[in-house]
Amino acid sequence: MVDHASRFVFSGPGSWPLERAVEWAIERGFSRVDFNADGPANYPSTFTPERIRAVRALAGDRGVQLGIHSLSAVNMAEITPVMAAAADEYLRQNLDLAQALGCGYVIGHGGFHFTSDREDRLAASIERMGQAAAWAEARGVDVYFENHNKEPDEAEIHYLPRDVAEARRFFDAVPSPRFRWACNVGHAELVPDGVDGFLDAFGVARIGQVRLHDTHGRFEEHLLPGQGIVDFRRVFRRLGLLGYSGPFTLDFGTPEDRATWRDTFATWLAEESTAP
Repeated sequence: MVDHASRFVFSGPGSWPLERAVEWAIERGFSRVDFNADGPANYPSTFTPERIRAVRALAGDRGVQLGIHSLSAVNMAEITPVMAAAADEYLRQNLDLAQALGCGYVIGHGGFHFTSDREDRLAASIERMGQAAAWAEARGVDVYFENHNKEPDEAEIHYLPRDVAEARRFFDAVPSPRFRWACNVGHAELVPDGVDGFLDAFGVARIGQVRLHDTHGRFEEHLLPGQGIVDFRRVFRRLGLLGYSGPFTLDFGTPEDRATWRDTFATWLAEESTAP
């Protein structure tokens, strides 16, 4: 029998040191942890050789798999030379830290544009993700590339990629097996494609993880399941029929909310896997 509860990733609060997130996850039966290295507690420079050894021992002894979720506020579509160089260095530091800690992946993003410069920034982002994939290959780490949220049409700033057409340009241009998909269900439901449109276009072969939160479908807000429009049972059924057996990240609520919904979702996955 599949242990569906083990498929869920605990995404620790950004203010927590990684060690606290790992210990909390172990206490509540998680075996996968995402963390962010953009807060003072986890800046890359804080990971001394001693700390790296301690984290690897803590996670390794309890069978916890680690990943890094990079910050979408760092614009991977930078075109100004000094900022473009900083974006490249940001990627390298996250990939270096992932390799040092024994992480399996870094979750990456396409950045954002300012409407009038969409094509230039999209081209820069695609090129940067190709470079990120090459760096990931050299380090034995995956990049999980996330489909991003749609901003209101009236906004000047828009994230990349927000729909199937934009996502396809990245996946077509970066065929590396290390460049995989972080399938964000709530983000997909903000555009007409919906999660079904994304799955119709890309299937599940490139999915590294599926990220879960509910949404009202109007703008970005990470709601608890049941507070929005996502039919999670249907999503699990569709993924299962397509052959997906990988992890899910809980991207909503408090740590306790995530632990509670991990158990509920695991039950639903088991039920959907045996449904006629």
